[in-house]
Amino acid sequence: MASDPEGEIESRALVRRQRELASLYATAKSLTALGELDEVLQSIVHHAHELIGTDFTYLSLVGPDGRLSARAAEGTISPSFLTASIPADVGLGGKVLASRSPHWVSNYAASTVIDHDPTFDRLVGPEALVALLGVPLVIRGDVVGALFAADRAERSFHAGEIALLSAFADHAAVALDNARLYEASRNSLRELQNAYRRIEEQVAVVERAQAMHEALTGVVLEGGTPDDVAQLLADQLGGSVTLLDRTGVTLLHRESASSSSRAPAGADLADAVENVHRTGRCATSVDPDGVARSVAPIRAGDSYLGALAWSRDAVAYRGVRDDMDLRTLERATHILGLLILKERAVAEASERLSGELLTELMVGGPGISPTQRARTRARNIDADRLELVLVADSPALSATALSRHLHDIARERSGLAGEHLGRATMILPRADDDRTVEEVHSRLRRTLGRPVVVVGERAVNQDWARAFSLASRCGAVMRAIGHTDLGATTGRYALYAMLFDTERVRELDRFVADTIGPLLDYDRRRGTDLVDTLAVYFVHRANVAATARALHVHVNTLLKRLDRASEVLGLDLRQDNDLELRLGLRLHQLRPVATPP
Repeated sequence: MASDPEGEIESRALVRRQRELASLYATAKSLTALGELDEVLQSIVHHAHELIGTDFTYLSLVGPDGRLSARAAEGTISPSFLTASIPADVGLGGKVLASRSPHWVSNYAASTVIDHDPTFDRLVGPEALVALLGVPLVIRGDVVGALFAADRAERSFHAGEIALLSAFADHAAVALDNARLYEASRNSLRELQNAYRRIEEQVAVVERAQAMHEALTGVVLEGGTPDDVAQLLADQLGGSVTLLDRTGVTLLHRESASSSSRAPAGADLADAVENVHRTGRCATSVDPDGVARSVAPIRAGDSYLGALAWSRDAVAYRGVRDDMDLRTLERATHILGLLILKERAVAEASERLSGELLTELMVGGPGISPTQRARTRARNIDADRLELVLVADSPALSATALSRHLHDIARERSGLAGEHLGRATMILPRADDDRTVEEVHSRLRRTLGRPVVVVGERAVNQDWARAFSLASRCGAVMRAIGHTDLGATTGRYALYAMLFDTERVRELDRFVADTIGPLLDYDRRRGTDLVDTLAVYFVHRANVAATARALHVHVNTLLKRLDRASEVLGLDLRQDNDLELRLGLRLHQLRPVATPP
């Protein structure tokens, strides 16, 4: 039987066609699986490469910038080839995109029917690209890219290959569209999850802020103090909270038990406090140690009452929670402002009552009326024990301002304080008078940071007015002889307060000059110590032997000194007992005591 060559060729072509179609549909079926976009692109070129059987295959997409860029490849393609990006209107790809139909060239470098791109042409040589076939990728009517099959030898592409790659490109476009939709859906889901998470965080923060606001309100309703508010803030916000007064002085510092933060130094907060005082707005800064500090002003109307500072780890607090916590901090300043005004009103009322009672006792004494005793008892003060009268004076503060500080001490010691006859005055229960006066002076000196004189006198038979008068006169004597910073009782100054008119303090200087002035001049000129010799001599009741022992000198030496002093003063010290000389010496001795602590 004779063979039929044409029939055998057609039969083989039909078998190949069936195999290609079977491979096409199998490949298309495998592309229907959803996956990441890059994975789908790589799968498309891999199956296209196996289906067509060219040297290499690659897929390019039009990017947002309008340029055509390779996104996936199969075969030995250099990395530089994959990074190439060319305009979408040049090269073989440009013809494919413009015509929305397949195009091919047997020799790309030598082709004159396409517009060459210099950048792409430089890559063609190293990659040995010669024959190139491109088919469009069309998604819902839009050309989004092209699929290319290339050989490293010159050749033609027959209709069957073009039709096969075109059919595959249609399936690939569907897979690409699905991948894009899948990626968009995953991105939307991820954004939705993130948004839901943010909403949950926002709700949690709002609920936390609401609970915090209720807790702060509860503190006020339960009669809490600024200390309670600061501790609540520290526990709820974390870190530490510092309350400062209107001058920037730290009133209290409270830390969270879970995440404490070191107390900021005054210098660390000085600039921030000054800034919020000026602007009236909360401000946050981060120091080199990574500690964030937010400072909010405390105001009541136009009055600046102080500032509230929140310190915490800068890394731990960010985002929505930090913003909400700052609002909580600002709310707390409103509550603190009310508490401070309340405390101030209570303190002023207490100070006014204390001052009124002190004035009543001073004016109405000696003695205590039943009404006065009842009023002092209502303040937990035993009027029968109020015996020590103290008068304070400072050139840097008014009597009214100084009285406010005495009120704090009086409350602690169950006493009374106020302004009486233009002087800051306090009456305290009986105690060790000298020690009490020294303690009051030390506290005022420490609080004020300035010199202050405090004089104390015990009232006898509840005669507070007499004690006040003597303490005031002794204070004048102390200032007249140079005391500016001292706390003492009237004991060593009472005699001089009675002898001299304290309203004319120059009399003291004139008296000292008249009595021992020549002796002082002599000691200054000659470098002697006759003034102290006379002082010791009178202390030992003019006993020569006792005086010599006290001065550690021979009796003859002492006698010579006494003779010289008599000569300078024009007196016979061993015969005359001059009271004025003794007073002058004593006043002179009191002067050196007036040295600041």
